[in-house]
Amino acid sequence: MPDLDRKWMGRALELAKKKGRYVSPNPRVGAVLVKSGRMVGEGGHQKFGGPHAEIIALKKAGARAMGSTLYVTLEPCSHFGKTPPCTDALIRSGVKKVVAAMRDPFPLVKGEGFKKLRKAGIQVKYGVLEEEARSLNEPFLFSIKNRRPRVWLKAAVSLDGKIATVSGKSKWITGDKARRWVHEMRSKADAILVGSGTARMDDPSLTVRSPGYDREDGWPMRVLLDGRLRISPKAKIFQGKPRTVVFTSMEAPQAAQRTLEKKGILVFRVPKRGKMLSLKAVLRVLHSLDVRTLMVEGGGQVHASFLAEGLADKVYLFLSPKIFGGEAPSWVGGKGVENPNLASNLKHVRMEKVGEDILLTGRMEE
Repeated sequence: MPDLDRKWMGRALELAKKKGRYVSPNPRVGAVLVKSGRMVGEGGHQKFGGPHAEIIALKKAGARAMGSTLYVTLEPCSHFGKTPPCTDALIRSGVKKVVAAMRDPFPLVKGEGFKKLRKAGIQVKYGVLEEEARSLNEPFLFSIKNRRPRVWLKAAVSLDGKIATVSGKSKWITGDKARRWVHEMRSKADAILVGSGTARMDDPSLTVRSPGYDREDGWPMRVLLDGRLRISPKAKIFQGKPRTVVFTSMEAPQAAQRTLEKKGILVFRVPKRGKMLSLKAVLRVLHSLDVRTLMVEGGGQVHASFLAEGLADKVYLFLSPKIFGGEAPSWVGGKGVENPNLASNLKHVRMEKVGEDILLTGRMEE
């Protein structure tokens, strides 16, 4: 039986991975209904706000769900969210047993789904391929545990570490293949953040432009740090379908905030940490907005602040063969360190070729 459990849970994990591109901030979930050794229904959660994997599998199984076993990668939900509780549908269907990869740490579930199923007379087992399930939903689990998004720092730099030339030009440091890779990264994030300097200098739209990408629900969210609210209301970051959130200081002009709010932009005032906005406060707000993964695209002062506050989790650094020279800005600004022993240090560093560029990745934690 354990081998069969692993077989069907493996299929559920395949469905979760294959179908779950557009589900964040929800976790990726796959489900398989098995009866008399045969699959009678399966499904993967496909869209944030859409039916959960269990409901899709039940619909495909129809009456055959009676007396079946459900293999699901995460504890079924027991609360009303954007959709009704999956536990209620499972109980009505006549499923006799539920095998889950892991418990759901989300506070509104956290064991309540299993409790409800057991109370209805359904057998419950969990822990099958749990490590694989955790790996699949690592950003979701990190966010729930730490009450903040997982943070990726991303930068494209010249061979001498510059993010722009001495005149401030940055298009294009890397090649086409690297830029396509970045858009694929964006599609996996819940939010993309830049500082006011980058927003004014580059006027980025911070949208996903990848072939076949058709998410139209406002994700990934765009995030701007602008302590003085000097950004133009006509900036590209406020245009298009993705939602935009602006963080500013307590001293920013009220009139500028009202102008943005009239455009439907959310504006949050947070305390400062030195001359910069408190990133811990920013991340707390983003967590409350269900942001699980935050991709930070600079500039140098913003990257330095995330590193200084110990809030960077992973670094993606695209290294171009171009050499800029001069006193051009680097991808990490700030005051710097005087002693090499005090430097931020990447762990588990990997390098790969992306077109003519090199992608270096590493984690800030052990």
